[in-house]
Amino acid sequence: MESYSKAETLLLRRRHIGPSCKLFFSKDPIKIVRGAGQYMYDELGNQYLDCANNVAHVGHCNPTVVQAAAIQMATLSTNNRYLHDSIISYAKRLSATLPDSLSVCYFTNSGSEANDLALRLARKHTKQFDAVVLENAYHGHLSSTIALSPYKHNQADRSDLADWVHVAPCPDPYRGKYRGDTPETGRAYAEEIRDLLADLRINRNRKVAAFFHESMQSCAGQVVFPPDFLRCAYKHIRDAGGVTIADEVQTGFGRCGLHYWAFQLAGPDLVPDIVTVGKAMGNGHPVSAVITTREIANSFAESGMEYFNTFGGNPVSCVIGLSVMEVIARDNLLDHALNVGNYAKEKLNELAESYDIIGDVRGHGLFIGVDLVRNRSTRRPATAAAQHVIYRLKQNRIIISADGHYRNVLKIKPPMCFTKDNVDHLVSNLKTVLDEIKDLEFEEANTATGSK
Repeated sequence: MESYSKAETLLLRRRHIGPSCKLFFSKDPIKIVRGAGQYMYDELGNQYLDCANNVAHVGHCNPTVVQAAAIQMATLSTNNRYLHDSIISYAKRLSATLPDSLSVCYFTNSGSEANDLALRLARKHTKQFDAVVLENAYHGHLSSTIALSPYKHNQADRSDLADWVHVAPCPDPYRGKYRGDTPETGRAYAEEIRDLLADLRINRNRKVAAFFHESMQSCAGQVVFPPDFLRCAYKHIRDAGGVTIADEVQTGFGRCGLHYWAFQLAGPDLVPDIVTVGKAMGNGHPVSAVITTREIANSFAESGMEYFNTFGGNPVSCVIGLSVMEVIARDNLLDHALNVGNYAKEKLNELAESYDIIGDVRGHGLFIGVDLVRNRSTRRPATAAAQHVIYRLKQNRIIISADGHYRNVLKIKPPMCFTKDNVDHLVSNLKTVLDEIKDLEFEEANTATGSK
């Protein structure tokens, strides 16, 4: 393959790649040529600690995954209209991690595809069309899923807003309409959904097919829902005839540490009707899935339309997915994520004792947000400071992103092989940067945007 200098690569990208495809660190992007574990390497051989990549779930270029992919690629790659054992083995292993009722799988190629299919399933089953989503949610880039993603409309002209999508307040216990990590807060947010549903029914003669939610909101700024929110929201949606869809694309496969799936944080009795998964599922290979109940799958089949996806469920993708799950189990990555994540939160909270700019540290496992504020009392977001921090860390060869409605939340969602030594390195460098800016004043733009 022909190689180019960094300057040539940038020039050719601008010429041949659509301008809406944004780069990280656009003022001085990194040219990455190799990855290994929790590290990435540029064209000069410099090593970067990757604190941002929740796609390379078990580590960049994990040898087990790479070997499994290479062997299967050299053996067979075809579609799922032929019998092959890998799709069955994968569906069986995937559904075994979920509640018993979630036993039917459809394989797709991206989280966006999975959420689009989930919407189709919900509409066929309920014979309704509308959907409820949460403020600042992100569910994908297809026409249907962009409509389900208020996060994206914060940045755009809002022309993609659809009248069939109804937005409830983001259940953010730190910065939201109701505050405090309590069951009362959770129920208050769920009552917003109840009232929205009542308004739709009484004043607009509309019902909903589905409630989409990320099990923890990533693009919204690593938002962890207050207790009782999902349990009560599910009741209101089901009472109104809708189905519940847990989007685990960014949070699944053990990232939260305590459970395989982040919706399980809400308790063992909370069971979605549909779960969508992706990203981490293939460790960088494009694979995703929808898992649902037999009842909903039958409703979809009764429409008479065959569901076929050229690449969904092909042997290579299924073997890769199985190998990712093998590494998660073999390396005990759920316990690892819990232990390292708790250590990271402990160290970050210690840092917060000395730096008022840290307003909140939140998350589970290796899904952590650090909310930077200009004033702890008002919680005014420190957007410009957050952007400065991520660029300075990049200069120290640490890759981290900032997101949320105000782009002021540092997002820590690294490969699951991230270690306590990596945490120490990150926190030490973050302390250095916070020392540098302690007495600086940043000019804050009125911004509400972000990058996935």
